[in-house]
Amino acid sequence: MEIINLGEKSSLFNRFMSEIRDEEIQKDSLRFRRNLERVGEIMAYEISKTLNHSEKDVKTCLGTAKVESPDTKPVLATILRAGLPFHHGFLNYFDNSSNTFICAHRKVTGEGEFDIAFEYISSPDLTGQTVILADPMLASGLSMEIGYQALFQRGNPEKVHIAAVIASRKGLEYLKEALKGRNITLWVGAVDEGLNNHSYIVPGLGDAGDLAYGSKIDVED
Repeated sequence: MEIINLGEKSSLFNRFMSEIRDEEIQKDSLRFRRNLERVGEIMAYEISKTLNHSEKDVKTCLGTAKVESPDTKPVLATILRAGLPFHHGFLNYFDNSSNTFICAHRKVTGEGEFDIAFEYISSPDLTGQTVILADPMLASGLSMEIGYQALFQRGNPEKVHIAAVIASRKGLEYLKEALKGRNITLWVGAVDEGLNNHSYIVPGLGDAGDLAYGSKIDVED
């Protein structure tokens, strides 16, 4: 698994990362969602550089121009609900792509312990496709693994790009082992060393879904 950390280089990207983390700026949920979207847009641009391209003729009102453009139209996938604004950033750039939505949630099993329960997937046929699986937080790695495995209910993708805004070191190591040998590139905006006993990334940013859409009632089965 190749891991690409976009936050390691100085760029405007890190301004958006800074605002996403800032607890004062987070109080504006519209701005928080837009910053997740911006990070998705930049990641979409970076991922587009890895796709197959070819030269095409484009007719203008005055003649014909030759333009290098992508041959690959990736399928965009996300895990509900926190992934929606991040996903929308990818969709802004890959605007003619098909979309996949995965529903999975934490199922509390004990004090500080949980499983990830997969519920359903809405998706086109993914056989032979390039898929971008986006979820803002890669904490324990369990949700991303479940999301990745869910894709194969709809076919066998040729290539999968996994995108996260912030990942924990533990989550990265978990995914590297769990998905060893798969054709995956993992894109992150930052890697944090901490992970608390509730599997929140430290320093992280908090609960991305709550910050984007408001707090929720956690249901324990």
